[in-house]
Amino acid sequence: MTPAPLAPSDLPRRTKFLIFAVLAFGQFLALIDIQIVAASLNDLQAGLSAGPDEISWVQTAYLMAELVMIPFSAFLAQALSTRVLFALSAGLFTLASMLCGLAWDIQSMIVFRAIQGFVGGAMVPTVFATGFVMFTGKDRAMIPAILGMVSVLAPTLGPTVGGWITGAIGWRWIFYINVAPGIAVTVLSLFMIRHIDRADLSMLKRIDYSHLVAMAVFLGGLEYVLEEGQRHDWFSDPGIALAAWASFVAFLLFLERSFRSGGAIVNLGPFRSPTFAIACLFNLTTGFGLYASNFLIPVYLGRVRGYDSLQIGTTVFVTGLAQIGGTVVAARLSQRLDPRIMIGFGLPLFALSLWMMSYITQDWGFGALLAPQLLRGFAMMLCIVPSVGLALNGFAGPQLRYASGMFNLMRNLGGAIGIAVVSVWLSDQTRIHAERFGEALSGSGSPATETLQRLASGLARVTPDPTQSLAMAQAELARVVGRASLTLGFQEVFRTTAWLFIAAVLMIPFCRPARAGGPPPADAH
Repeated sequence: MTPAPLAPSDLPRRTKFLIFAVLAFGQFLALIDIQIVAASLNDLQAGLSAGPDEISWVQTAYLMAELVMIPFSAFLAQALSTRVLFALSAGLFTLASMLCGLAWDIQSMIVFRAIQGFVGGAMVPTVFATGFVMFTGKDRAMIPAILGMVSVLAPTLGPTVGGWITGAIGWRWIFYINVAPGIAVTVLSLFMIRHIDRADLSMLKRIDYSHLVAMAVFLGGLEYVLEEGQRHDWFSDPGIALAAWASFVAFLLFLERSFRSGGAIVNLGPFRSPTFAIACLFNLTTGFGLYASNFLIPVYLGRVRGYDSLQIGTTVFVTGLAQIGGTVVAARLSQRLDPRIMIGFGLPLFALSLWMMSYITQDWGFGALLAPQLLRGFAMMLCIVPSVGLALNGFAGPQLRYASGMFNLMRNLGGAIGIAVVSVWLSDQTRIHAERFGEALSGSGSPATETLQRLASGLARVTPDPTQSLAMAQAELARVVGRASLTLGFQEVFRTTAWLFIAAVLMIPFCRPARAGGPPPADAH
């Protein structure tokens, strides 16, 4: 008599942790590459002869493509099996990373980054679902802490790692560095991931491609509008208006197909649980804060302080250290406290860290940024770890896969919205403060006029032409005003974002923790 196959939860404990380590490291590779270019965009722009409006798409293309794959991965995991999907994702991610390093212009880089984000996106939710399938009891309680740390540590360390590599051996190596670990993850996935589930290739025959296209257009169009809207005056631009309309129509089609299609690629059933829906809102909010702060601080250090990529990386890395410490604390508290209590502390602490940043000046460096960065990293784990448990504990089998995909989508979607929104806020606030400076300095007999005359007199020693010395003095004054306006803009953005986290606290009373779902059978689909 043939023995029954092992269920994932029945595997030896050591084997489960080895499998989980491979999966978590693959997830780390996919997530760190979102922000690994953040501190090196100037180097990429120079190396690829790209324009300022083009270079941001090196990040946007990756994030946009990853957003599409994350919810799709639950379907693919059932059709291909976790083993095949993860190995295929890691292998193609490695190949795409090599192609990014070989990119010859900005257009090729954007295409390769989109491919990299799409194929790598399957690794992100797969590890969440697999971890909850394999582990039970106290071991399962560790999963939210470990994966929560990976989810926030990877994008936080991205600018640090990218800045260090760019400064040491050049920007192309921020992509080449993925090749060796990517090959290792691919090989280990093929040989180690066993007894998790079995493939059901028949699902590929009944896939609803209209559902897939609708989801891609909806998420891709939304990201395009968020990224490009500010540059093109939003809906007054025909391209932005068309993208917004296409995204809205695709969203309606996506919903219709989700409920009525026999081959839907995404199951929205988990949203019937109010706890899951609220946990997704928490993840959306924390994704907003995580990616927005990871975007804002390098921009401040580069544009206000004039730091290079290596200096930016060494300044922001302390947030990652705080996240590691916060993970240890959150893991222990999650076994003793109601997750709502943890989130009730985490959200206000995160808001406090942002409020501290709202007092930023033109002279802030490593020392001044240390306390708010440490607090933000610690508070982030008190938000992420309990929200993972709240979202996934009530599901098993196929529903767990879909819940994992949608939950992870919320974090990345929050990040995409966060980067776009704070960019708009920063631009608007900088412009408003610049106009106020202009009004205050424009009057005759004002201190600005006297300062301008003194500057021109001092520059007369450099050039005897009074017209040229006056122009140089005006340029220097404009630079000072621009730097001051930008700094005030950062203050306003950090303050506004802090209020968002304070408002999120109001959702906590409506969230009721679910009991952990039992482990599904090994061949559950």
